[in-house]
Amino acid sequence: MVKMFSLFERTVAFRYLRSPRQEGFVSVIAGFSFLGIALGVATLIIVMAVMNGFRAELYQKLVGMRGHVMVMCGPAQNDWQSALEITKNHKDVSFAYPVLERQAVATFHGQARGIGVLGMREQDLIKRPALINENLKGTFNSFEGHKIAIGARLAHSLNIQPGQMLTLLLPDGTRTPFGSMPKQANFEVVAIFEIGMHEFDKNMVFLPLTTAQQFFNCPNAINHIDILLNNLKSSPKVIEDLHHQLPSAFDIADWQHSDSQIFQAVQVEKNVMFIILTLIIVIAAFNVISSLIMLVKDKTRDIAILRTMGASSRNILKIFFLTGSSIGISGTTLGILLGIGFSLNIEKIRKLLEKVLGTELFNAEIYFLSQLPAKIIWEEVFLVASMALILTFFATFYPAFRASRLDPIEALRL
Repeated sequence: MVKMFSLFERTVAFRYLRSPRQEGFVSVIAGFSFLGIALGVATLIIVMAVMNGFRAELYQKLVGMRGHVMVMCGPAQNDWQSALEITKNHKDVSFAYPVLERQAVATFHGQARGIGVLGMREQDLIKRPALINENLKGTFNSFEGHKIAIGARLAHSLNIQPGQMLTLLLPDGTRTPFGSMPKQANFEVVAIFEIGMHEFDKNMVFLPLTTAQQFFNCPNAINHIDILLNNLKSSPKVIEDLHHQLPSAFDIADWQHSDSQIFQAVQVEKNVMFIILTLIIVIAAFNVISSLIMLVKDKTRDIAILRTMGASSRNILKIFFLTGSSIGISGTTLGILLGIGFSLNIEKIRKLLEKVLGTELFNAEIYFLSQLPAKIIWEEVFLVASMALILTFFATFYPAFRASRLDPIEALRL
């Protein structure tokens, strides 16, 4: 871009950017324009990074617990073993496992919590990286009989540790001549897991599959078969193949359908925030127009003198275009640096602000996740920077064109 402008044009343009004291008001407006563009670009990059990180973390946690595809089994379908074998043998399936899902009440020392119970086999649990991580307390080895694994937030709310006994209660339990009696059983806590998603860490427990089937009085029954794929893009093909290979009684859905509302809400919010925050850059662009128009008005006699000394209309156009675009380029550059730096350290900044302000800025119960995520997509950074520069260039062109059309004779008479 520098080669497009001569040394004369660059010298005059940068001279106008450093206005003397009597033109201080013009400099103030130009300064606000610079800050507006920088803050607008930085805010857009940060918001887009947080939205992308939020979506990526949600996807990782949900798919890490529920799989890419689910084969739904009805209560009367006890032939799920054959469906599981067919599913495992598909060339695009890396892992498939049965799950029994029910609701119960967990009680410990007089405290009660409603929970979701997942019955799974030991060999399936130990293959889930979402569970087997550095936050795991205890072990899933010999996960059979009356043993249970619970989430970290549930363990914290009940104040329970590995090795202690947790009671599960079913409101609709054993039927007697005197009515329905609650069914309860004691389970040893052998593992406390932390996935990083509030909903799972506070409201979910794992039981051995056979134990869960006995406790819920549904022998040899499951709710669904969860499937992990080698390639997420093969999801439509896998669903179509399984529809042909499995009996029609089995319903098949992918992760996008089971949690579609959450991801749609995140995408809509991202689009709305992009539109709203773009207005900051638009307002800053209007400030560029105002500052340049005032600068042109203030420099009318200078323009006339330059024209009489041999400067062409094209030279004047380039001078004022370079003056305005320099504000846009420098503001966009600062905004990119601020946005990327903030996004890369957003969790540290959040913790620092919470410590200084003494309040919780990111409530896991509201936002599902226990940490504030951020994921920078460089194509979006390029899009934001390009949009800011284009808006600034368009805003700069009119005042620059107006300056180039000034009649030097009329200007000297003023």
